[in-house]
Amino acid sequence: MKRLRIWLKELSLSQQLLTLIFLVVTVFTVFFFVYLSESVNEFVEKQMYSMLHRAQNNIAFNYSMDMDIEEIAENTDPSIIHLFYDKETRQFSKIGTTTLDPQLTSHLLKEADGLAQEVADRAYVQDRKTYFYSLARLDSHTILISLMSDSYRSDFKNMLLNSVINLNVLVVSLLFVCLMLWISSLIHPLNQIRNYIEKVSRGEEAELHIERRDEIGQVAQALVAMKEELDKQEKIKEEMIQNISHDLKTPIATIKSYGESIKDGIYPYETLEKSVDVIIEHADRLEKKVYSLIMLNKLGYLTDDGMAGDTLDMSAVINKAILSLKVIRPELEISTQLEKIYFHGEEDPWRVVVENLLDNSIRYATHEIVITLNEKELTVANDGPLMSEERLNKLFKPYEKGTDGKFGLGLSIVYRVCTTYGYRAEAENLNNGVIFRISRPGGLKREKPRKLEGKLKGKKEKIREDKNENSNS
Repeated sequence: MKRLRIWLKELSLSQQLLTLIFLVVTVFTVFFFVYLSESVNEFVEKQMYSMLHRAQNNIAFNYSMDMDIEEIAENTDPSIIHLFYDKETRQFSKIGTTTLDPQLTSHLLKEADGLAQEVADRAYVQDRKTYFYSLARLDSHTILISLMSDSYRSDFKNMLLNSVINLNVLVVSLLFVCLMLWISSLIHPLNQIRNYIEKVSRGEEAELHIERRDEIGQVAQALVAMKEELDKQEKIKEEMIQNISHDLKTPIATIKSYGESIKDGIYPYETLEKSVDVIIEHADRLEKKVYSLIMLNKLGYLTDDGMAGDTLDMSAVINKAILSLKVIRPELEISTQLEKIYFHGEEDPWRVVVENLLDNSIRYATHEIVITLNEKELTVANDGPLMSEERLNKLFKPYEKGTDGKFGLGLSIVYRVCTTYGYRAEAENLNNGVIFRISRPGGLKREKPRKLEGKLKGKKEKIREDKNENSNS
């Protein structure tokens, strides 16, 4: 079975469909000649007895009208032999020119003598030849015997089988043509998609036009949309690299010029201390830019391989971030409503997430920033200007820079960390500002798992013991 699956996978789509058609035709043929053949025999026999009964009914009607045998014979089927048998005189009259074998005639008359019911259907085999006959009582002493030979059954069966076979061949042929047309309608757009992907992978100009509304059309539309998005991202990335190069060039040039001036005994900004402060300021700017780029690249390889469960106290992380960033704009009011909620993941990535959200709010806020943490979500809201719908849709994409943004990397870092740890990052406009939300299906956790607490406590005790042993030694 495994080899069959492997063999099927190696076939093309058209070869798989042709194989399927061949299997269907084979199964149908076996079914037809093994099972249906017996059913055809039964059907033919029923039809023969039905013909005998109809012929007997006609003869019985004419007989009741006192017609003589010659007149009755003119309206009968020549393929059916009829015998009028008189039980009192034990004489019989035959309709038809066919000569009957004496042994067959004797058998028929004997069956007529023993007839107990009004109608009886029988069969008689003689010299490998089967005769089908029906016995019908016309009156108290007259019995009608109607007989057909096996040759008629064979002819009827062959005619029926040929009709069924011809009909099935026609149906299978039409099915085959329809399937081939359907295969062609599948193969052509799939080849178009393959050629399109190959051209895109080689960096060549490529177009894909498939007018379909099924799954293939949806895949084609998704591929075109993906290429447009990749082209757009590539263009934004190129522009961003140029902007980053320019932004990096400015502080480097300032640091270099100030350093050379100080070396020559010239203080570009009044005093030595103020000039050195300028160098330090530009060095800090340069450090932040490089850090953002390194962090974005690092998060591209971030995996959720830390300790299982929700073990990180997010309220403590938020308080640390506020202490480090509130000095940027001390005039802003930063209010918090923090419950003791535990997040899943490591502290450093989540610290970056909170700092980036807070830094963004500090940059755009007018008077106030509100940070809320509860079982439902973590929110960071500010009373800054509202964002357009287009901006909201692209907010978490890399290199998307806002009006007063720096690199367009901060919120993309937020998005990567959240998705890696199974959380959802969103942003929306309020009546008087913008709010960022971080949530998770099922809500956030208020308590740290006890098992994990026990493990952490055990690790801490083991570390203390190792330190004591090292100090004693």
